[in-house]
Amino acid sequence: MRIFGKGRNRPSASWRQATDRAFTLIGDGRYEDAGALLTRAADLEPWLSESWFNLALLHKFRHDWEQARAAGLRAVALLDRDTGAPDWWNVGIAATALQDWPLARRAWQAYGLKVPGPATDSGEPLGMELGSAAVRLSPEGEAEVVWGRRLDPARIEVLSIPLPSSGRRWGEVVLHDGVPHGERSTAAGHTYPVFDEIELWAPSPVPTWVVLLEAATEADRDALEQLASDAGFAAEDWSSSVRLLCRMCSESRMPSDEGEGEHLDPHDHSEPGHPGPLGHRTDGQLWVPERECGVAAPASLVRGLLDGWVADSPDSRDWRDLEEVC
Repeated sequence: MRIFGKGRNRPSASWRQATDRAFTLIGDGRYEDAGALLTRAADLEPWLSESWFNLALLHKFRHDWEQARAAGLRAVALLDRDTGAPDWWNVGIAATALQDWPLARRAWQAYGLKVPGPATDSGEPLGMELGSAAVRLSPEGEAEVVWGRRLDPARIEVLSIPLPSSGRRWGEVVLHDGVPHGERSTAAGHTYPVFDEIELWAPSPVPTWVVLLEAATEADRDALEQLASDAGFAAEDWSSSVRLLCRMCSESRMPSDEGEGEHLDPHDHSEPGHPGPLGHRTDGQLWVPERECGVAAPASLVRGLLDGWVADSPDSRDWRDLEEVC
């Protein structure tokens, strides 16, 4: 990423050299060294909004939200346009991380988004009706893309049950970046952006369990997911919902429902005997009764939920090996 000044106020060669070197260091994870160079660039050209935008960006990468807010506000004070500047989006992310709701509301409005409620409202900017999206948890580690509900432009409530390797739970709220990396499309033709998680914003008290099911049919599996949903929690058939994708595939536009049924998804890098739709196929048989299922429910409820599911159809359902994993 390279950000230079406007033609009417071109920065010096020293500013450009320091900024270019700083972003190279950021790419290498050397944030301290990059910070020294970007601070020098801001000292050289303090009138340039990009000087402060770049510093705000660095502080965002470091999760130093106080400094990100301060640098971001200096950047927007030097803007020469009213709406749509990415500087305001970074201010909105920092304000959301700090729960500075008046500033977050101001930032989204300055960017050009419609925020319900009066401008003087000091509460969270809820009710923006941004719909569903996907979020990539732990983007620099064992990344996992899950579905969620956008609460505002910088937060997503996780509605899938993440795998335990992500360290995340169903119902948690994560702070996410503003630029999508990839898309997921559905059979109905809808396309949803995939945002990268920045950090956990609000934890969930609901633990994640893994259990082995014996479900004779898909309808039996669906019955457990519905039962959990009716109780205010969740169950998810990881045998069907998990696909192992390379990074390039994950960050591209991917159909969300491929890898099941007759179609073999060429982007699904799972193998027979391993998690993922292809790993649970057998020759001539599209449904395997043994399912690995994630359940998000309190310890006081989870066994009763599973027992109730079995009691509704004992000849076609069973469960075993329940374990809390996150």
